Amino acid sequence: MNTAREARRRVPAALLVLLAASLSAQIALKSAWQPAAPEAADLPPAPGIAVLRLASLGEPQALSRLLMLYLQAFDFKAGNRLPYRQLDYDRLSGWLGVLLALDPRGQYPLFSAARIYAEISDPVRQRKMLEFIYAEFFRDPNRRWPWLAHASLVAKHQLKDLALARKYAVALDKTVTARDIPAWATQMEIFILEDMNELEAAMLMIGGLVASGKVTDPAELRFLEGRIKELEKRLYKR
Repeated sequence: MNTAREARRRVPAALLVLLAASLSAQIALKSAWQPAAPEAADLPPAPGIAVLRLASLGEPQALSRLLMLYLQAFDFKAGNRLPYRQLDYDRLSGWLGVLLALDPRGQYPLFSAARIYAEISDPVRQRKMLEFIYAEFFRDPNRRWPWLAHASLVAKHQLKDLALARKYAVALDKTVTARDIPAWATQMEIFILEDMNELEAAMLMIGGLVASGKVTDPAELRFLEGRIKELEKRLYKR
């Protein structure tokens, strides 16, 4: 302790003042300099997957997460809460695709596609992003089904495109084989058919589902049987 005090006493006072002044200047400069956020229109084409794998130095998952942060910096400036409307969605899909190729088990690119980029009030861009989710779903259906299910809801409730919503619902029902997928996800087509007023088709689907033996939960069976009765009443009235 005494040695440290003696060493501090031997440091010239002028040097200490100069060091303090230099540190203060650095802090002031750093506070004053704010780099401009990138504009949406500046989004470049995505690099090739081979280049990114080489650049990852054996850590593709880490690079994928880092580049996802870079991607979301575009047009996400303070005070701008309609951030992605000006993005080139073809380039955006290219970026999301290579990030998924870098880290196929990663979920964040598809989460962003479904919950951020597909929910802007621009039908053209929305459709492009929904089709991107649909294409990527088939690469790993049992892990990526939640994002296609959300895409079906966006198509139904935001785009009011029941045919497109049904297309995604059919893919869920026909492709996913995981046992832990919730019933509502595989039965989305039934409710979309009802919305399309395709009551006979909805009844046939429910009847086939009950007869298949895939549904074993008594409460779910009662629910489906109740849906059949409701559809029968609607058909009778029609």
